[in-house]
Formats: sequence, structure tokens, C-alpha cells
Amino acid sequence: MASTNSTPSDPFPSPDDIAAKAVNKRYEGLVTVRTKAIKGKGAWYWAHLEPILVRNPNTNHPKAVKLKCSLCDSVFSASNPSRTATEHLKRGTCPNISSVLRPNSAVSPLPLSSLPSPSSHNHRKRSSQIYAPLSTSPLEVHSLAMIESSRYCSEMGYSPASNAVVPASNAGVYQHQLMLSGGKDDLGPLAMLENSVKKLKSPKSSPGPALSKEQIDSAIDLLAEWFYESCGSVSFSSLDHPKLKAFLNQVGLPPVSRRELSGSRLDAKFDEAKAECEARIGDAMFFQVASNGWKSKSFCGFPCGEENLVKFTVNLPNRTSVFQKAVFTGGPVSSKYAEEILWDIVTDICGSSVQRCVGIVADKYKAKALKNLEVQNHWMVNFSCLLQGFVSLIKDFNKEFPLFRVVTENCLKVATYVNTECQVRSVFQKYKMQEIECAGLLRVPSPKCDTWKNFATVFSMWEDLLRCSRVLQMVVLDDSCKILFVEDPAGRDVAGMIQSERFWNELEAVYSLVKLIRGIAQEIEAERPLVGQCLPLWEDLRAKVKDWCVKFSIAEATIEKIVEKRFRKVYHPAWAAAFILDPLNLIRDTSGKYLPPFKCLTHEQEKDVDKLITRLVTREEAHIALMELMKWRSEGLDPLYAQAVQVKQRDPATGKMKIANPQSGRLVWETCLSEFKSLGKVAIRLIFLQATSCGFKCNWSFMKWICVHKHSRVGLERVQKMIFVAAHAKLERRDLSNEEEKDAELFAAAVEDDMLNDVFADAPSV
Repeated sequence: MASTNSTPSDPFPSPDDIAAKAVNKRYEGLVTVRTKAIKGKGAWYWAHLEPILVRNPNTNHPKAVKLKCSLCDSVFSASNPSRTATEHLKRGTCPNISSVLRPNSAVSPLPLSSLPSPSSHNHRKRSSQIYAPLSTSPLEVHSLAMIESSRYCSEMGYSPASNAVVPASNAGVYQHQLMLSGGKDDLGPLAMLENSVKKLKSPKSSPGPALSKEQIDSAIDLLAEWFYESCGSVSFSSLDHPKLKAFLNQVGLPPVSRRELSGSRLDAKFDEAKAECEARIGDAMFFQVASNGWKSKSFCGFPCGEENLVKFTVNLPNRTSVFQKAVFTGGPVSSKYAEEILWDIVTDICGSSVQRCVGIVADKYKAKALKNLEVQNHWMVNFSCLLQGFVSLIKDFNKEFPLFRVVTENCLKVATYVNTECQVRSVFQKYKMQEIECAGLLRVPSPKCDTWKNFATVFSMWEDLLRCSRVLQMVVLDDSCKILFVEDPAGRDVAGMIQSERFWNELEAVYSLVKLIRGIAQEIEAERPLVGQCLPLWEDLRAKVKDWCVKFSIAEATIEKIVEKRFRKVYHPAWAAAFILDPLNLIRDTSGKYLPPFKCLTHEQEKDVDKLITRLVTREEAHIALMELMKWRSEGLDPLYAQAVQVKQRDPATGKMKIANPQSGRLVWETCLSEFKSLGKVAIRLIFLQATSCGFKCNWSFMKWICVHKHSRVGLERVQKMIFVAAHAKLERRDLSNEEEKDAELFAAAVEDDMLNDVFADAPSV
């Protein structure tokens, strides 16, 4: 299949451009943080530290980010502003810091017992001491009281009592005995007095300004929505946390009741979301059901104890999705049972108008359940998730491509030997800390893990070995390990592989192939392409795999066989039909016409288009639909409308060129192509179908919560409602990630920023 016409992509940026972009991003981030801090929303030290952008004098490209001290004009690395502030400002390294330091609060009054006596004796000296900051600990209070009291007695002409006793705990600390008019019984009242002074000096912060009832209700409502949308990341018990209660009190809000949040308020939110979803589904003429979560969660081939949560989403013609339902299956289910569940979902949504459901996309059961429903209901188009096809392709390579097995076995030998041999392990950890600045051993699959079925652990091992390639070379050359690598046969074999160029080339080859497929899969998950894009995506994969074969001198025959085998398993005739009918794929010929890309299909795929179209219309309309298809093939679409449909614009989030109006293809069939009566009905019901079943994702913490409440009817009902509310909100925002993934991205970005700062830390200042 040949590729369709598309706007040429941007050239790949050079490493210098990538580095300059990263430096600019770091600089802009620091400027934003400093601006907020100066307004009172950040760390104190930003008032004295200013980010500066260092440019290369030859190219004028951004080269590094530095921090400049506004007090002494010193320049520092921007890798860790907090550490720079501690070392330069707090510890007094800056020569001018003392000129700007001010006390954090007003001068505190001294304890009453330490005030000077009415006597003017030595008045100048003592009055200067009044303003010295003093601790308010009991020891110092009593010590000051003793000194001042004895002085007062001597100045007033009284002699201290000879039997006054200092408490044993304070013996040896005080040089004077405390003498009050009431004797030692006055110590308790004196401590109470000093405590009252401290309370007056540092009163507790008062609650914030009083809020109106409407403001309180609105704030509590927003808090409840955040709690529901966290979907298990925040537990109900956290509402009783004293810090949260103190915060709510500080901003003038009442405590939040766990019973209310899990009861009446949750019911109201669920009813509101449910009503909105039903209204949107009712407005649509037809829709697609997406089902995700049938595959069992496992670790190394063993069930991990998580409940199977199958989530059903309704995809509408305008490319929006609404949540429908979550079903707890309790584990893997049979194909027949899955078929019953799928049909029940369709009837629950449609009632008697089941033809409103154009089809189903699911992450499992393509061969039986989806196929049976399609045979029983001729208007349905059911296919498996495109993303699962690419994920399964990686597993196919792991099982069927001999190079994967060879590389995995060699890597297991190297990683196991390094992790288990005491001397080698010690040297490896030493060099790893020096080179990568992190400790830890190489990740190795568990002996009980079936590496053919659970590839994730194998890929992690490959990743670790490539990352530590230089470290392993240093271990082999280390004097303390040379004897071991020479005398031990296993060590000699491992050392030979580490020093072998072929070992590293093969490892890089299989690793890059997996990264290539994973990259396409991640893009599919993020973009959620329509069914008409399935064939171009597979064609793009074939082209990239061919380039990979050339780069690593791999024979193409075996690779192509594995790819084609997986393609045949996941292929559906709707891929070809939607590819032909979607105006986004029209190709401009030499005469200036925009025609459907029939020349990109194989002979079998052209037959699939005819068969699918005749199946989706009534028997009386079949010949009419085929005649209209021939007309569509020869005439295509008016060039002006075709160009309008294919207009692209740059996505500000990703920087990629995307179709400006994804719905325009369907709208063209409903308006200017309305002459195609029969074919048009097929086209508008076909080209809007989404190729993936990806949808709302639950957090692992929420899945554990499901396991806890699975035997409680009330608990399970609350879980169902929370899932619905959370899924509805996330689909409204088109946010399909979960909190764990966002946290991982955040920490990964922080690590990348630190690495860039380390690279540019020693760059010369301009």
C-alpha cells in the first residue's frame, strides 16, 4: 500500500537546536518561578537571585542558564537554586547579605522578670540589653528571674532567705539563687505569667475572613469534585487529617464530613453527570461503543490480585466521548459471557433502537464475541483496538524473532553474573555511582517469570545494560576483577560479551526496534486515530521497519513475515472502506481532481470495500451503493472542498501538524456530497469510528479500593458512582492519563532538567 498525500513534515531538529530549546525552556521556567516568588508566591531567595541566559559568542544560540546574585554580582550554576541560596546567602558567603537582612518579626518583649529595676544604677547598660533577642524556654526564664530578683532584693535592702532552695534539675546551671517575695512557691505562678506573655507575644493565627454561604458551598463543591476526580488517590480518611482541618479553618471553611462526601453529595454529582451523559447520547443519531479492560492484569505471568475493571465509553460522531458504565468481572471471562455483557450494554443505551449502535471496538475478543455480534447484526462494525495490535507485535517479535532470544539470553548472563558475584558487584556499584550518580543493581527478570509472555521485565534489563555500557567496560578493565574474569569460565564468557562489539550492536538493534514500535503505539494512544487512519499507520510502520533492517544489516524476510502475520490478525475490512471514503485521504491526480486512494489498496482490500458496503445497506440499496462507489472513485470531491477538509495547522502542545477540523470529512458527506444517498449513509456511519478503545484510566490505588469493597453492595455502588463522576470529568477535559503517569512524567522531566544543568553548569559566563 502506498502512502497518501500529506503535508510534508518538518525536518528533524539538530542536537544543537534541541539543546538550545532545552536551555531556553529552563530559562523561561526559572524566570516564571522568580516572577511568582517576587509577588509573594515562592521562595525568599528569588529576591536576590536572577536567572540569566548565556549565549554562545559564535552562534548566538542559548548555551547555559546561570543565576546572578543581585547583591554582589556573583554568577552560579542554575542546577539547584535552593542549594545556591543556602550556601551563598544563608551561610553568609555573600559580602553584602548583611545589609539587606531584616528581622522576620517585630522586636519581642523580654520576660517581665528580666526587666530592669526602677533604679537608675547602670541604667545605660541595661537599657541597651532590653532589645537583645532572648529565648523563651523555661530554663532561661527562670535564670533571668533569679538574676533580676536577687539584684532587686539587694538594691531594695532586703537580704535573701538562707533556706531558699533551687530545684535539683537546675542545680549547677544557675549561678544565683532565685528569691521572690513568696519564696519558692512563686515559681509556678511566675511560669504561668511568662506563659501568658508568650501567648500574647505570639497569638495563634486567627481564621480567615468570614465567607458567605454561597462562597462556602461553592468552595466545598470544588473540593468534592477534586476529591472524586482523584479517583482513589486521596482516601476518605484524609478528610480527618488535622492539617487539612487546620487549612479549611484558616481559609474560613467548615470541616468536610466523610459521610456527606461519600453519601448525599456523591449521589448528587452522579445524578448530574449521568443526566448530562444520557442527554448527549440522546442527541446523537448514532454512536460507537468502546470497551477497555478485558485483559487480565498480571505480573510475570501470575495474576496480581487486581479486579478486572471493564470500562465502557460511548464515542459520538463529533469525536467526543461520554462514559457509560464500569463492570467488575472478577477476572478473565469466557468469550460467550463477554458477548452477553457487550450486547447488554448496547441494549441499555439504545433500548429497542439498537441500530443506533454502529459498532464496538474492544481490546479483546475480536475472533469470537465481536465477530458473532457482527454476524448477528449486519449493520454493526466491530473490530479490535489498534493499539493492542502494535503491543501484540512486540510480543510476536519476542517469541518469533531469533535475535530477541539470543540477546535476552546473553543479557541475562551478563546481568546475573554482575549482580551475584560479590567482587564484580562491588566494583560495578562503585563505577556506576561515579558515572551515573545512582546506586542499584541491574534489573533482571524473576526466575519464575516467563520472558516470552512478559516482555516488560526483559526490556527493563536491556535498558539498564545499555545505560551502564560504559560502567561495565570499566568493570572488566578494573585490576581487582581481572583475575576473576580470567580464571572463572563464566566470568570469562561475560567479559568476552561485554568487550564484544557484536553483543552491543545486537542489543542496540532489538532495543531500537522495540522503541520504534512503542513510539508508534504511544502516539496512537495519545492521538486516538479514526478507523480510516489504520492502514496508513501500518504502512508507516512497514517503512520504518525496513529502514531499521538496512541500518542494522538485518534480513527483511523474517521481519516482514512477522509484521504481516500480525497485520492479518488485527485487520478489518472497515479499515479499507473508511480509508477510501474519508475525504481526508483523497489524493490529487494530474488532472487536478481529488480522488479516493484506491491505488493504495491491494486487490483483496478492494473486494473487502465492496463486501462491507453491501452488508451495511439493505438488499434493495446494495446495487445503488456500488454504483455510487464507482462514481465516487471516478469523480471524487470538488477540489475546493477537498483542500478545505485537508487544511492542517500546528498543534501548540506537540508542535505537530494536525487536521484543523477533524469533523469536516463527515460533514462534507452530510452536505455537499448528499447526492450519494446510499453510499453517504455508509460513509457518515463509518468514518467517525475510532480505532482504539483507550479511555478513562483508573489509578492503582483505586483498583485496590475496588478489591476492598467488592463484597459490599453499598461499597461497590459508591465505587461505581465515583468512577462515573471521575470518568465523566476527565472525558470532558479529554484527559485520559492518570495521576501516576503524570507524576512519572514530572519526575522524569526533573531528571532531564538536572542532567541538562549538569552539562551546562561549567559553561563560561558571558
